[in-house]
Amino acid sequence: MTAKSVTPGDTGVVASGDMADAATAVLARGGRTSFAGFLLRLLARMPFLFIAGRLYGSAEVGRFGYAILVVELTAQLATIGLKRGLADALARATAPHANTVADALLLGLGLAAAGAGLLLVWPALVFPNGAITPADHLFPIVALAVAGSDISLAALAFRHNIAAQVRARSIIEPWTLTLVAVPAFYVVGRSEGLLVAYAASMLAATAASLIPCARNFGPPLRWRPSGLRLWRLARDNAPLAGADLADWGSRRLDFFILGRFASPEVVGIYFVAQNIASLPAKLKNSFDPVLAPLLATAIAAGDKQSVAAHVRQVAFWVLTAQFGSVLALGMTARASLGLFGPAFVAGAAVLATLLTVELLASQGAIAEAALIYLLRRTNLAIAAGGLALQAALTLAFVERVGALAAAGGLAVAVLIVSIVKSALLARVVGASVSGWRASLVVAAAGAFAVGLAVQRIPGWLWAIRASLGFGPGRTTALAEALQLSVGIIAILGTFAALIWMLGFKGPDRLLFRRAGRRGDRAV
Repeated sequence: MTAKSVTPGDTGVVASGDMADAATAVLARGGRTSFAGFLLRLLARMPFLFIAGRLYGSAEVGRFGYAILVVELTAQLATIGLKRGLADALARATAPHANTVADALLLGLGLAAAGAGLLLVWPALVFPNGAITPADHLFPIVALAVAGSDISLAALAFRHNIAAQVRARSIIEPWTLTLVAVPAFYVVGRSEGLLVAYAASMLAATAASLIPCARNFGPPLRWRPSGLRLWRLARDNAPLAGADLADWGSRRLDFFILGRFASPEVVGIYFVAQNIASLPAKLKNSFDPVLAPLLATAIAAGDKQSVAAHVRQVAFWVLTAQFGSVLALGMTARASLGLFGPAFVAGAAVLATLLTVELLASQGAIAEAALIYLLRRTNLAIAAGGLALQAALTLAFVERVGALAAAGGLAVAVLIVSIVKSALLARVVGASVSGWRASLVVAAAGAFAVGLAVQRIPGWLWAIRASLGFGPGRTTALAEALQLSVGIIAILGTFAALIWMLGFKGPDRLLFRRAGRRGDRAV
């Protein structure tokens, strides 16, 4: 049997034998492209955090972080689940795909405009602390750009056009943010510079999303706006929108509550720690654009075994990448935060906790990618329960232990939700969906041992600093530099070598095969 080729217009390949291998190759190809985008985004995001921390200071970073939280929440509500639900709508559409995309954009942009209008009237919702300038009043309009970009990229993902997402969100958006932040500081000032940089980055990303979407799908054919059609689209995606909001909120609720109880300086430190910790989560998100269409197509065909196989495979890939990243970043947390200024080192314990959160959440997050199509309302109920648990835990302890309460409440909630969602999906599809393997634990143990040695670098340098002729500041800087260069490479290298030898077998290695080799020719 010969595997079916997957053209850009196909919705995916879901079958057995060679065709199942071809579907795995589709996942691998999309994952490779998006992972490259993750690396590019990482290269741009770290300089931005450095500029924000060193040039603007923790208080302004906290103000900026809270403002974009509210604007992105508005955009999240406006997309009404279409970031993941659009794949299902396109898979089932009888009208031309361009018409469905036009409906989605009209619905999303209309809701974003309504939300931005509300924030324009009550700007204190965006800036709860301090004076509000005339420019602050206009900032919520950025929500339209965020929503338009999200929906356009979701449509392109259905056609397996992952490169557009990489360009828009991993190159254009973060590098615009980074490059504009410095001149904005001198042109518009400390209080507005980060907001101007963010607005510029989102406008650039929106252009980079809408233009390829228009080229890929073409103009709508005999399309007219229809209130009834938009209502049906919103109604069908309402459970998914609720799950998206709960999942998004679980990663923002800690920041929101902390912003109400803590000083802007503490909020700024937490924001930087949260951004570093979210980097491993981007590894999981790298597979979303290609995984969603494959799952939607397999579910539409009633092929639950393929659903389980896709989830297992992606879960293992993601857990592998996240485990190594979490160990490397977590065991060098003080050095990582020291880059952004001495004040940020206080967030080391928070960073370690938030990194653990990403590892705990990954299996459940991938299981949810299938549950949103199979059991939308049940998935929503689980997500809402997790959000309520997180809120209760955080509020109970935030006044006593501050930022650690926000991170700890999130950790407990995501662990419980992840276990429940994975068990539920396994029961529904009648097969294991877990990506956890013993080889992950063995590789992590080896990397952890190396990490313990890396953590001792500062002590070794302090013991010999007199003979080196170094002062305290120079000794600390050298220790941080060694941990962030040699240390991170040693931890990641040990983990990668062990997991490659012990864990990556057969289809697992498709993720690292170049186009044109046997694993990719089926794609």
